[in-house]
Amino acid sequence: MQQLHVGIMSGTSLDGIDIALSRFTDAHQADCLGALCIPFPHDLRQQLLDLCSPGSDELYLAGIAGNAWAHLAASGVNQLLQQHQVSPEQVSAIGSHGQTVRHHPDQGFSLQIGNPSLLAELTGINVIADFRSRDLAAGGEGAPLVPAFHHWLLSSDEHTRTLVNIGGFANLTVLKPGQSPSGFDSGPGNALMDNWALRHIGTPYDENGSWAQKGQVHDALLQRMLADPYFARTGPKSTGREYFHEAWLSVHLQHVPGVAAADVQATLAMLTATTIAESLQQAAAETRELYVCGGGARNAHLMELLQQQLPARQVASTQALGVDPDWMEAMAFAWLAWRFEQRLAGNLPSVTGAKGERILGALYPA
Repeated sequence: MQQLHVGIMSGTSLDGIDIALSRFTDAHQADCLGALCIPFPHDLRQQLLDLCSPGSDELYLAGIAGNAWAHLAASGVNQLLQQHQVSPEQVSAIGSHGQTVRHHPDQGFSLQIGNPSLLAELTGINVIADFRSRDLAAGGEGAPLVPAFHHWLLSSDEHTRTLVNIGGFANLTVLKPGQSPSGFDSGPGNALMDNWALRHIGTPYDENGSWAQKGQVHDALLQRMLADPYFARTGPKSTGREYFHEAWLSVHLQHVPGVAAADVQATLAMLTATTIAESLQQAAAETRELYVCGGGARNAHLMELLQQQLPARQVASTQALGVDPDWMEAMAFAWLAWRFEQRLAGNLPSVTGAKGERILGALYPA
């Protein structure tokens, strides 16, 4: 049987760990043979969220949280393999993204925790991890990395195709025939909306955007947020909770007091849709297709806003291309592990700004 790869991804939404069992071929084919999501227990989610901002005893807390993450990920891998009657010996490697707790490309580092040695010990499978450091060392942003997988799997020889992954933050991939791909983080995806929903309606996210749909977009608040200099920058660029966080929103709300909570949620949804649309217009005005993956693809209201912002373009999930939007990122990290094993580059300098192509990752043998 052909060797399989497992990809593990937990992103800035901090909702859980996505795990995908995948198979790749040299003919640019990728099959997702099975997948599952392991939700974070409340305590672990809070620990990871706390680590995204400065606090006391961070090294110890990061070590403890990293071990807990590895135990949770390993239980998910073992469960997935059992479900599909796959033995660890049939899996060539696990590509583990880990959990990002700090991302500072301007300072040359991005930190993911998740104890890959422990993950290898608990699964009996080689683990390849630490995918961002090599790109950063070569002068890149270390992110986004998924566009390289998009390019390998979904490029069209006939027309420009644009993809957007909407997790906690949103990143675009522009695939133009005969040209190097481009891509960058457009700005917030679900992170600000999720935080606001948890704070005001007690749910970890706004399902289908139903609460946002009940509110009204507050134009003054929207324009203040859109004036942030990050949105005016061109790629390569990447961002995260270090920049767009609850305090960032609070500063803007201080200048427009009295906005109803539902109206803030509606405005945050419009912020995500507008910055994605403006980024697409800037990077690939000619594109007629926008395919969405990540949790945002399941937000019906957000998808409607994107279509409104891009009326002349087709907006659909990546399911239309044969890739389940929920598992795109996990598959991408399985693919990065496959690339590592073949000693092939995993980054795109045209996306990250690195000096050149680099093999990404480090091996933790079983």
